[in-house]
Amino acid sequence: MGESRILIKNATILSAGSEPGTFQGDILIENGLIAGLGKNLTSPDAETLSVSGLLAIPGFVQTHVHLCQTLFRNYASDLELLDWLRQRIWPLEAAHTRSSLAASASLGILELIKSGTTTILDFGSLYHTEAILEEVAQSGIRASVGITFMDEGDQVPNGLLRPLAESLAYFEELSGRWSGSGNGRIQLNFSPRFALSCSERTMIDLAERARSNDILLHTHASENRKEVEYIQQRFGLGNVALYHKLGMTGPNLCLAHCIWLDDEEIEILADTRTRVLHCPSANLKLGSGIANIPYYLEKNILCSLGADGPPCNNNLSMFNEMRLAGLIQKPRHGPTSMPAGTLVDMATIRGAETMHLENQIGTLEVGKKADLILLDLKTPHTSPGESVLNQLVYAAQPENVQSVIIDGKFVMRDRLVLTIDEEETMARAEEELQQLLKRAGIF
Repeated sequence: MGESRILIKNATILSAGSEPGTFQGDILIENGLIAGLGKNLTSPDAETLSVSGLLAIPGFVQTHVHLCQTLFRNYASDLELLDWLRQRIWPLEAAHTRSSLAASASLGILELIKSGTTTILDFGSLYHTEAILEEVAQSGIRASVGITFMDEGDQVPNGLLRPLAESLAYFEELSGRWSGSGNGRIQLNFSPRFALSCSERTMIDLAERARSNDILLHTHASENRKEVEYIQQRFGLGNVALYHKLGMTGPNLCLAHCIWLDDEEIEILADTRTRVLHCPSANLKLGSGIANIPYYLEKNILCSLGADGPPCNNNLSMFNEMRLAGLIQKPRHGPTSMPAGTLVDMATIRGAETMHLENQIGTLEVGKKADLILLDLKTPHTSPGESVLNQLVYAAQPENVQSVIIDGKFVMRDRLVLTIDEEETMARAEEELQQLLKRAGIF
């Protein structure tokens, strides 16, 4: 996976989206960290690479991903959220075995690395989550992987229901073996599915544990109008207001979507520093709506980006999410509402802040983890370029990512992923999918 000391020479360096412009220089990587950043750096013992013409930027941080759903790509289209879950996603997730989940995770991570994502907040699974953790460890990606909690709910398959005590015991078992492993790359999070599939007791308990142990609490909120209506009928409150009443809100709570919020709920997010995980592609494909991100940013609500799952996207490219996150707001808020620098920051440092990793990753700075990507923007679809930020947001694609370094090691070099066998992974995914479809019995 690469040497402990690497000297990248003659790169065009973008330290962060909020910093105007780039500079030509070198990056010295030692023992997984950025040890030097500047011009004319030297290190006799380092592997030296001249990358003249390539752009170095922080690796992308995706804060809402479902690796367990990669095998279902293209199998759940043209449905609104609750039908999508009940008719397709939940039966397919319930049919997972350890082997199929491993194949799903490996395929998803392969795509993420090839498109420049170096860190993910993954929703995990109820069962066989160790398969995801093993694939994360092998791949070299940085990840917080969830233990999913679902203990009740209408039309939830039995295979996706698990008592709170059992899920907590499973979390403790895996946390003891995996938290902080891979030189700190790997963490676990609590992932209660959403308010319609978790008891109040579960949500209260997880909120207390997350707060006491500084564990991320990762869930969904106010994605779909029908979902919000059902929550209002059941609890007499909106989604975010309910989470606030149950003691869940705060800097550890990461809420995917947040489309249908009232003014009071927006104030709750701002006052409690609860994080919003914006997933524009998934929200459009499921017809869920458009989150009012420019307004949330005005309220100083921390917003980051995620692709969600392949069945509602249908890919995991951060380039798509940045582009759409900008474009969908302009008709409503004006062409200046989402500057390219803001979008790049949402894809990098804001994601790092969401995961409480801003002191480790998200910008290119001396002392931070060496998580970065090298891009070739001298391609027909990205040239010419007056602004690197505009090129990244509106023109670049995954194929522009030439190499990926995570924790100071190459995981992709010259478009070849070094930690995952691409051909074997795709063949294994296809084989596991066919068996999973038979087990699910819905096609």
